[in-house]
Amino acid sequence: MKRLAIVLAAGKGKRMKSKLYKVLHPVCGKPMVGHVLDSIQRIGCERSVVIVGHGAEAVKGYLGDRAEYALQSEQLGTGHAVRQAEPMIGNEEGITIVICGDTPLVTPETLEQLIAHHQSESAAVSILTASMDDPTGYGRIIRGEDGGVTKIVEQKDGTPEELLTKEINTGTYCFDNKLLFDALSKIDNNNAQGEYYLTDCIRILHADGKRVAAYETLDLAESIGVNDRVALSEAEGFMRERLAKKHMLNGVTIIDKASTYIGADVEIGSDTILYPGTMLKGNTVIGEDCIIGPNTEIDNSVVGNGTTIRQSIAAEAKVGNAVNVGPFAYLRPGTELADEVKVGDFVELKNAKIGHGSKVPHLSYVGDAEVGAGVNIGCGAITANYDGYNKFKTIIEDDVFIGSNSNLIAPVRIGKGAYVVAGSTITGDVKENDLAIARARQENKAGYADKIRAKAKAMKEQNK
Repeated sequence: MKRLAIVLAAGKGKRMKSKLYKVLHPVCGKPMVGHVLDSIQRIGCERSVVIVGHGAEAVKGYLGDRAEYALQSEQLGTGHAVRQAEPMIGNEEGITIVICGDTPLVTPETLEQLIAHHQSESAAVSILTASMDDPTGYGRIIRGEDGGVTKIVEQKDGTPEELLTKEINTGTYCFDNKLLFDALSKIDNNNAQGEYYLTDCIRILHADGKRVAAYETLDLAESIGVNDRVALSEAEGFMRERLAKKHMLNGVTIIDKASTYIGADVEIGSDTILYPGTMLKGNTVIGEDCIIGPNTEIDNSVVGNGTTIRQSIAAEAKVGNAVNVGPFAYLRPGTELADEVKVGDFVELKNAKIGHGSKVPHLSYVGDAEVGAGVNIGCGAITANYDGYNKFKTIIEDDVFIGSNSNLIAPVRIGKGAYVVAGSTITGDVKENDLAIARARQENKAGYADKIRAKAKAMKEQNK
């Protein structure tokens, strides 16, 4: 049976008190609506219609061609929002998941179970529910003797007996698509808010003798709809816990979950150890047998197997196998480290390719450069790649030795096996196996230090 989905993402989210539209607020690095689209696409929905309103262009800009879009130009309630999808999928045969774009914690597994329950019950609609110790403020699920749902009662409308019910409506549904739009055509806005409520479809379908079922999730976190920053923080906490558990069950050691941040799309190989203060963001991929942290941030980067990165930052970088980085290194965008490279403390690399087994041990800047294999770049050496207007490249071929405190003024090429003497400022190419020295000859002036001190003392006395 064809699977369809309608995602409600038109609300501005006033309680967020933000310039960013509600469904675009991130949870573990991914906008909430992105989590929702991931879940419905993983269960094989053939068409996904996102209802947009406030911030429509921003939402469409983020999701791109992952979905179709229907505009709710006026915010007239959830029922009105769903009806905007009718011209697109109203005539489709199949089942339709209706879900809010601010429910990032609903999993594909739960949606599959909801659909399976819906089909086993031969229901017109099935509601995803949860039970709360304190359900105050939520719509209550009222079941009949046969276990089917007879109605959903809102807090303000329930009798004392009905409000004792702890099972609540999460706002996620599975409908027979044709019956959904037939019921929507019968709802009205005769209520205090003057809005068209999707929940009225439950009453209409039940009155028509159709089966209304409910599937209760045991994971209370899935009921969270994010309407303010407090709920956003709660959702972040639940998602972080979920992601940490997934990685640990896949063979990753996390020394301290509470101080470790792992983004939703991060991949980590088995037997890797994450120390406290580690932040893995974006589409980062970490290999097997790595040691990451403490206090390390890796964003949209790829790290090979057996690599150690300590107290450092990597952003849009590629790091090979058996590499040692840090402490206090900064791998900026465009950095590529081959296998067995060493990058030490207070080293900054930008748009630099470092070859197999090369070393940049400490206090160096290498930017816009290609560095071959077996190169040693001494302490304090830099590539001067920018003249204030343009960037230029430095090329260092295999087996070169760059002495400490050397300046390589790009564009420049250092040939294979060459040796640059410490303290040199290199402005021209160095040929293969040459030794380059570019510094003033040392001159010692006997006793001159005493003359300088005497002169300084005299000036000090004169200024009193």
